Amino acid sequence: MAKTVLITGASSGIGKALALEFSRRGYHLGLVSRRLEALESLAAQIQATHPSIQVECRALNVNEIAQIKPVIQDLRDSLGKLDIVIANAGIGGGSFVGSGHLNQDLAIIQTNVAGAMATIDAAVEIFKKQHSGHIVGISSVAAYRGMPGSAAYCASKAAIATYLDALTTELYHTPIKVTTLYPGYIDTPLNNMLKKRPFLIDVNTGAGIMANLIEKEVTVSTVPVYPWSMIGKLLKNIPRSMLAKRKAP
Repeated sequence: MAKTVLITGASSGIGKALALEFSRRGYHLGLVSRRLEALESLAAQIQATHPSIQVECRALNVNEIAQIKPVIQDLRDSLGKLDIVIANAGIGGGSFVGSGHLNQDLAIIQTNVAGAMATIDAAVEIFKKQHSGHIVGISSVAAYRGMPGSAAYCASKAAIATYLDALTTELYHTPIKVTTLYPGYIDTPLNNMLKKRPFLIDVNTGAGIMANLIEKEVTVSTVPVYPWSMIGKLLKNIPRSMLAKRKAP
C-alpha cells in the first residue's frame, strides 16, 4: 500500500517542490495552504502525470490554530491514514529590534512557531493512536545564530528546532519518528529578495535532498548536508564583533 504524506504550506516554494517530489516517488498526498486555488492547480498537475496518486487539498491558514487539528484529521480520514506529516508552512522577513516593526516580528513567531507546534501536536495525537508515523519539521540554518535584522526569524527557527528536540526524546521509545531539517539557502520566494545567498541550490534539488533524508528517517540534518553542517558549527563560534558589522538603522 502506498504511503501518504501531508505537507503544510504546499502551494509554493519548498512545500510545492516536496509535493512534486513525493508524487514522483508514489506517495499519496494531503496538501494544505491558505491558497486553495493554487493547491488545486498543483493537484491537477500531479494527477495529469501520475493518475494513480490520490491528492487531497484543504485550505488552511496555520495562524488559525483551532482549525489545524480538524483539517489534519479530515485529511487522515480522506487518505485512509497518515504516514508522514511535514510542518513546512512558514514566513520570512524580520527587522531590527526597536525599529517599530514589532507586529511583523510577532507574525513570524505566530506562523513559524505556534502554527508549526499546532500542526505537530495534531499529527502526534493521530500517530499515537495508530502506533506509527513520522513528524518532519522544517527549521533553518538561521536557527544556529541570531543575526542582526533577523532576530524574530532566527528565534522562530531555533524555537521549533528545540521543540522538535524535546519531542524526539518524548517519542524515543515509540515507533513514531521525528526529523528536524535545517535548510540553507534554497531558491524560493522566501529569500529571493536577498542580495547574498551563499551556497544557493534550486528548489527541486533541495526537495530531492529533503525527501531522501526523510525516507532515511534521519533525526537531524542540514540541507544540503555539506557545506551547511560545517557552517552551522562555525556560526555558533563567529565573534560577535564580526556579526555586528551590520548596524541597525
